Amino acid sequence: MHYVLIYDLAPDYLARRPEFRAEHLALARKLAERGELVLGGAVGDPVESALLLFRCASPDAPAEFARNDPYVKNGLVKQWKVRPWNTEVGKDATNPVPPV
Repeated sequence: MHYVLIYDLAPDYLARRPEFRAEHLALARKLAERGELVLGGAVGDPVESALLLFRCASPDAPAEFARNDPYVKNGLVKQWKVRPWNTEVGKDATNPVPPV
């Protein structure tokens, strides 16, 4: 199953990010190496949010990531939520729909 972790970022996110970026990326890479984190990054120009795509059995992995993320712990993320994503089209879809 795919899950999307959605971050609503604080207005000073870009100014404060450098202090916590290495630790955030280390945590993200750890989950990517385990195969749970597929993609992640900031959204918008200027940046307004961030999305992280997980492929895992439950929403526990993305929620645990958020709880341990230094961006969340240090207020760079105003709020976060995990949403299931029922992917149906594409080579990595978890619930592929056959062509008609």
